[in-house]
Order: sequence, then C-alpha cells, then structure tokens
Amino acid sequence: MSTSLRAERGGRVGRYAPALLLAAGLVAAWQVYVVVSGISPRVLPSPARVVDQGWTNRAVIAGHASSTIQVTLLGFAVSLTISWIIATAVDFSPWLRRAIVPLLVVSQTLPVIAVAPLMIIWFGFGILPKLLVIALVTFFPMTLGLIEGFASADKESDALLRSMGASRRQQFRYVRLPSALPRFFTALRIGITYAVVGAVFSEYVGATSGLGIYMAQQKNAFRTDLVLAAVVVTAVCSIALFLLTFVAERLLAPWALAAKEETR
Repeated sequence: MSTSLRAERGGRVGRYAPALLLAAGLVAAWQVYVVVSGISPRVLPSPARVVDQGWTNRAVIAGHASSTIQVTLLGFAVSLTISWIIATAVDFSPWLRRAIVPLLVVSQTLPVIAVAPLMIIWFGFGILPKLLVIALVTFFPMTLGLIEGFASADKESDALLRSMGASRRQQFRYVRLPSALPRFFTALRIGITYAVVGAVFSEYVGATSGLGIYMAQQKNAFRTDLVLAAVVVTAVCSIALFLLTFVAERLLAPWALAAKEETR
C-alpha cells in the first residue's frame, strides 16, 4: 500500500473519529445508567439488551427491513423522476419557474403527520399511499437542488455555445446539466435520508409489513428493546443508502467529488 493511500485513509479515519468516539461515549453512558439505576427494561432497556434481542429476532426484523427498503427505493425512484421532469421543465421556461417554485415551497408546509393518514383513507393500505408520502417528503430538496444547479451554470460558457450556434438543448446537455450535478448529489443525500423516514412513517400509519408497523406492534406490546432494535436497523439502512450516493456520484460525476475533497 502506497504512503499516499495510507495517508488518505488515515485522514478519513481521523475525520470521523470524533463522531465515533462521541457515539461510543453516549452508548457507554446509557449502559452504565441502566445498570446503576435499575430502571425497568420496558422503560429503557440497556444497549446490550437491545443488541441481544435484536439479534434473537433478526429474521423477523430483516423481513420487515426488506419491505421498508423496497418501498423506500421505489418511492424514491418515483420522486427522482418527478424531480428531474419538473426541474428540467423549469430550466427551459422562466414562466414555469415563477409558477412552480412557490408551489414547491408551499408543499413543504403540509404536515406529513396529517397528510399520511389521509393518503391511507383515500388510497387504502396498498403501496400507493406509501409512495406518495415518500415522494412528498423527498422531491422538494432534489427538485430545488436541480433548479439551482441549472441556474448556476457558467454564463460565459452558455454565451460561447450560443455564439457557435448551439441549440438550447445542446446548451443544457453540455453546460447546464454538468453544472447541476454537484448540487443535485448534495440534495440527493438529503432526500434519501428523508425517504427512509417517510417510508417508516407511512408504514407506522398503516401497513401490513415494514419497520414502521413492526415498531408500532412492539410498542403496543411494551417491547421497548425491539422498538429500539428496529430504530437501529432503520438508521443503518439510512446510512447505507446515504453512502451509496457517494458511489453514484463517483461514477456519474467524479470531477465534482474530486473538487469537494480538494476543498476539505
């Protein structure tokens, strides 16, 4: 292994070390408090109990997690498609920008906790209301990131292409689209974490499988340890999807990721 590669990996470990140490300290303090206080596991189980019971029930939890991941990815794909269509249309039409952007902002004022039950009432307990909830909570950051990314394109490059007789579509392909990708991937990371939360919440309101309904069932059974085990699995799923966005960015826009790493 080269010296530069070792230094790069060492720098990454050092960058995340404070967060890891803080998390470890909080878990240790939690464990000590539970042991010393003798608090009931129904109120606050120890981290060791959460891990033990989560592992014991891993097959059931994994089945529910699989259902949640499937709904998350499908709903996020729908949201991603809508975001690209809206942002591209807005970039080609200033009138649409003035008409749509305010509505996007208004859409974020709708409380999901109130909208999700309505989705269940209107569309039943199938997959459609879950997809709509996920789309509602995720498409705003991605759409706005794309719109702002298109608008941040270099004006001189646009002018140069126009002077060479390039069409609006060619300007979009060669200048505006590459310029939008860095902001888009930043918004993508925000959106994918919201997607998991939205999926779990939609299941919590009404579903036959998924981590949300599993948490609701265990809460009603006073199994706080299994509720927390499901929360941990949800967090792991969110982190995994979050990290996958860096893989996608490295494949689709490596120049943007390299520029970010140089500025750190």
